[in-house]
Amino acid sequence: MEPASDPAPTPPPVHDGEHRFLYGLRRRAILVLSNREQRPFVVAAVLLCAVLIIGGGWYFLRPPEIEILEIEPRPVEIVLSVVGRVRPENLVDVRSPNAGQVVRLFRDDGDRVAAGEPLAIVRSTVEQAQADAGSARERAARAELTRARLAYNRTRTLSDRGFASVAALDEARAVLQSAEAALAAASAERRAAIAQTGEFTIRAPMTGIVLVRPIDNGQVISPETTLFQLGSRDGVELQADVDEAYADALSPGMSVRAALSGSDEIFAARITEVSPRVDPTTGGRLIKLAPGEEMNIPPGRSVDITIIVARREAGIVVPRQAVLNATTEPMVYVVDERGLVRERSIEIADWPSLGAIIDSGLAEGDRVVLAPAETRPSVRVRIRLRSSASTPGR
Repeated sequence: MEPASDPAPTPPPVHDGEHRFLYGLRRRAILVLSNREQRPFVVAAVLLCAVLIIGGGWYFLRPPEIEILEIEPRPVEIVLSVVGRVRPENLVDVRSPNAGQVVRLFRDDGDRVAAGEPLAIVRSTVEQAQADAGSARERAARAELTRARLAYNRTRTLSDRGFASVAALDEARAVLQSAEAALAAASAERRAAIAQTGEFTIRAPMTGIVLVRPIDNGQVISPETTLFQLGSRDGVELQADVDEAYADALSPGMSVRAALSGSDEIFAARITEVSPRVDPTTGGRLIKLAPGEEMNIPPGRSVDITIIVARREAGIVVPRQAVLNATTEPMVYVVDERGLVRERSIEIADWPSLGAIIDSGLAEGDRVVLAPAETRPSVRVRIRLRSSASTPGR
């Protein structure tokens, strides 16, 4: 037997449109619920709408998600990276002792030479004129000596006969001695000029390789002109310029990892010398390094140098973008156990590393916010963990 239906509601006045709409909606709902076949579908639809509303509210009102780094102390190297150059262990500039003109060249860039081997021939031109002038001065000095000797002999004869005083004889003798000394000096100058006259052979001062030959045949040179630059073949060294602010931390014997620029092959080296002088133009100090093994590297090649300054067995490193106010009062955002963002003051090492090396303020297990610009203190957040292996370690 069918249950009694709810009495139909009394229709509202015809002139009230809003009430007429609500009345029609309510009447339709009563009719649908009174139908047993449609009632389950209506209930299911209502429940589905409720679930969607609750789920949407939860999704849009949930705390924001941020990426964090959980601190795990691990071995950290404090390093200094610079770019250096390869140079021979010994480097010599070859010059001519005299000015002149290059008339012949025997060697060129890249040639290997032995000690004493001829490199070039220089013909002196200025020295020839100086030799001619020296010969003229010698002849003049010789003529002056002849005149002084004749005057002395004449004065001595007169003195022996009593017609010249002893003082006159002494004066004549002094003039003669002066003329003899002047002739000796002029002769020495002429011999020196003659020794510098003609063609000079420039020879290699050591066994090595010609790195640079900046001159050409026919070029007029001076004693300050570099004719050749020779490098030794015994070995190579590395040289680099290090900023004075960090050079104080370097010392001979420190380990170095090096690689030719553009190459992934790493070789070991060590610091052999740290210059005490600061270059006023660059503000840097020169350091010299020796490869751990004999290497055949062309001089002038650029090398990427990584100097290992110190090691920490349990160091903490965070990305620099996670640090706020790095130059004044450095701090980071950490997420506490309740999921709230908190400020944390830290101290970082004053060193040019890829990541910020933490001296104090963080400990194992702390969760550091990697993008502090995306949140603020006291905000509840959801975390997404980044592996510490992806954090720069130097």
